[in-house]
Amino acid sequence: MAKKRSGGGLTGTQQAAKFLGVSVLAGAVLAGIALPAAGALGLAAKGTVEGFDEIPSNLKTPPLSQRTKILDSEGGLIATVYSRDRTVVPIEKISPYMQKAIVAIEDGRFYEHGAIDLKGVLRAINRNAQSGGVSEGASTLTQQYVKNVFVEEAGDDPEKVAQATQQTIGRKVRELKFAIQVEEELGKKKILENYLNITFFGQQAYGIEAASQRYFSKHAADLTLGEAAMMAGLVQSPSRYDPINDVEEATKRRNVVLQRMADVKDISQAEADAAKAAPLKLKVKTPKNGCITAVDGAGFFCDYVRKTILNDPVFGKTAEERQKLWNLGGLTVKTTLSPRAQAAANEAAIAKVNKDDPVAASVVQVQPGTGKVLSMGQSRPYGLDPKKHETTLNLAVGSRMGGTTFGFQVGSTFKPITAAAALEKGLSPAQSFDTPEQINLPESDFRLCSGKPAGYRNWEVNNELKSEKGSYDMTSALGKSINTYFAKLEQMAGLCETLTMAKKVGYERELGKPMKESPSATLGSLESTPLDMASVYATFANRGLYCTPVVIESVKAANGDKLNVPQTKCTRAMSDRTADTISQMLKGVVEDGTGQKAGLSDRDNAGKTGTTNDRKDAWFVGYTPNLATAVWVGDDVGEKKSMYDIRIGGEYYDKVCGGCLPGPIWKIAMTGALDAGDTPSFTPISVPRAETPKDKEKEGDEGPNKPNKPKKPRDGKPADRRPNLPGITLPPGIFD
Repeated sequence: MAKKRSGGGLTGTQQAAKFLGVSVLAGAVLAGIALPAAGALGLAAKGTVEGFDEIPSNLKTPPLSQRTKILDSEGGLIATVYSRDRTVVPIEKISPYMQKAIVAIEDGRFYEHGAIDLKGVLRAINRNAQSGGVSEGASTLTQQYVKNVFVEEAGDDPEKVAQATQQTIGRKVRELKFAIQVEEELGKKKILENYLNITFFGQQAYGIEAASQRYFSKHAADLTLGEAAMMAGLVQSPSRYDPINDVEEATKRRNVVLQRMADVKDISQAEADAAKAAPLKLKVKTPKNGCITAVDGAGFFCDYVRKTILNDPVFGKTAEERQKLWNLGGLTVKTTLSPRAQAAANEAAIAKVNKDDPVAASVVQVQPGTGKVLSMGQSRPYGLDPKKHETTLNLAVGSRMGGTTFGFQVGSTFKPITAAAALEKGLSPAQSFDTPEQINLPESDFRLCSGKPAGYRNWEVNNELKSEKGSYDMTSALGKSINTYFAKLEQMAGLCETLTMAKKVGYERELGKPMKESPSATLGSLESTPLDMASVYATFANRGLYCTPVVIESVKAANGDKLNVPQTKCTRAMSDRTADTISQMLKGVVEDGTGQKAGLSDRDNAGKTGTTNDRKDAWFVGYTPNLATAVWVGDDVGEKKSMYDIRIGGEYYDKVCGGCLPGPIWKIAMTGALDAGDTPSFTPISVPRAETPKDKEKEGDEGPNKPNKPKKPRDGKPADRRPNLPGITLPPGIFD
């Protein structure tokens, strides 16, 4: 057993002997592996690699974790994301001063020896023996590079990092073996380039380009002699020589490097002295990492992009593969985000709801026909500090994508789905019901998709106001949001048919759970998300074609390869005639119905208000032919609060409704996002209307022999009395 000092450790002589033994043993083992015939350590250092296994590809071109850039649809930067702040650059874009400085201080004989520096080993043995400890190592720059590759591969896994850095003869021999192969296959220039790109320089900066930006706000190619010397000095101990935290220590270390460069004749003594006399002159740039740095409140959109890469199988078959792709980074992700739409959505979200209000607002916009998500805005900023009312909860999406677990009840914004199901079944928009303010319907009249009754009790349905009674057709019932009408309409259209229509337009996509088959679905009792609701209404704008939402246009890897990205899938959810009819009827909501405060005066637009029981959720979802926007307002924290007698955005509301708060928010978002010169119109269609009691009185005055005149539709054209048969077009006049 080796003798120990009184303090418990080996004596200086014993430590030196141990270092010598390890070095000699490693050299001997290496010599035996590399050159069994020669059997000489010196030859092994310079010798052939014949008989070795093929060099791992990661040592030739190490998979270095780099920055990922997330761009908007116009190429503007949304955010930079990375697990390692690194930008790989070729040797030609690294200052010659930096190349000389790192070689001078880390491996002065780099260009003279092979993978192993025998003179360096012997020198280290001698100095360590003299100092009584291990004060100097003998790893060449190539050996350091090999070690760094294995550390980089370990990532943030503590166990793997420990394995990559453990002080054992086996690991040393493995590194030496690979170092010889690297020298043989890459050459000095490429080794130096790879080394400068992989090395950690402190302050979260990996590689020389990121470090140059961090400390001096310039490219690595532009480093001066003094700057390069300071950077080279960091490698030995980035924390000890950190110039941001200890200028004096960093300056001393820089001067050591400058003197070493003069000693090896890379620079003159005069140049070294002049550089030593100069201050460090740091120009520190604070690194910006993650979606928290996104512009125009696009942090939630940015995080949705991240979640898409981590969850969509197009980016890897397994979660582990996708996580590895994201961690490796170096991606250039061009997204669907419109800078103009995002600025408008962000402005709208905060215009009427403050970040410290008891409720929050979410605004999301989708392009009809493409499924492209153009914006995501929220009244609470994206971030991690609850004291600043920040949150990372994306209210526009489901939990799998970083959002709400349960979603939000949508209220009367569901009613157009019921109307579409009824029209597809052949019911006419002129279908009218004369109903009181409150009705009771047998649950057994509503059939589940299995064919079984939805229940055996009576379902009580109430309108919001006692004055809401009388005769309504589909257009007027949508405009005034009459609950009793839509309960009866669902009874005729079918519960299963209504829920099937909801599935076709993507109502349940984000939450990823089957919808409960309940008659109250027609009144918006089932949860959804703002993104899904925007996509639902984009289907009406797109004349019945539903397109799955997408947020990524292209992804380019660090090597320039283009990766596959998720593509929107468009399927027909309803006939174009049904969709056009819905659009014409929903125009009435913003013209003279519950959504008048949201209406746009310069173009065709349509939409629907929605408010849930006890006013816990308020909605406005609407669209033009080229943009669909959903706005939700409600409590986003804890048990949901009712929005009665409440102050929001500095304004008092005795009760919040879809038209009085989400509606104006919608108008701000749409006005800001749309081009004033681009005002497409909905496809014209005549929507049949039911006769009102006044019409019948008029008819009686004209006498029994006068022909019956149908009520004129909203667009003023003669009413189309043809039944709405999906897929079948009948010639005009056949039923006149």
